[in-house]
Amino acid sequence: MTAKTVVSFDEVADLAGKDLGFSEWREITQDQVNLFADATDDHQWIHTDPEKAASGPFGAPIAHGFLTLSLLIPMWGELFDVSDVKTKVNYGLDKVRFTSPVKVGARVRMTVTITEVSEVKGNGLHLVADATIEIEGEERPAVVARFLNRFYK
Repeated sequence: MTAKTVVSFDEVADLAGKDLGFSEWREITQDQVNLFADATDDHQWIHTDPEKAASGPFGAPIAHGFLTLSLLIPMWGELFDVSDVKTKVNYGLDKVRFTSPVKVGARVRMTVTITEVSEVKGNGLHLVADATIEIEGEERPAVVARFLNRFYK
């Protein structure tokens, strides 16, 4: 894992173009997939039935794309923080793509580059980050997304 970047509000604007490095690897477990299925009411067999999924199109059960995407939040927290703000907001996502399935038992990590920083009303900053969630040993990433954040002083 790359060392976490922690900056003050006044330093955020200088980060455009900065590569934040890599988060820790995280293993995707069947229990995690099953809990996500329960939380979202998405029990499709390719996720929750290991025996049937073994003979399915991916040769194993796979994580829901939105489960993999949701890991962006804890992995972002491993890589970046603004120390002296009152409010931090996950503002949204742009251009999200699920480019490769993540098989149960695989490990994923995220790499992030901050692409833009701009001011917003209310003494805030809007930060745009390009995030890629990689699968260990795979050429294609699992998720590619533009992650939008806001910080208010």
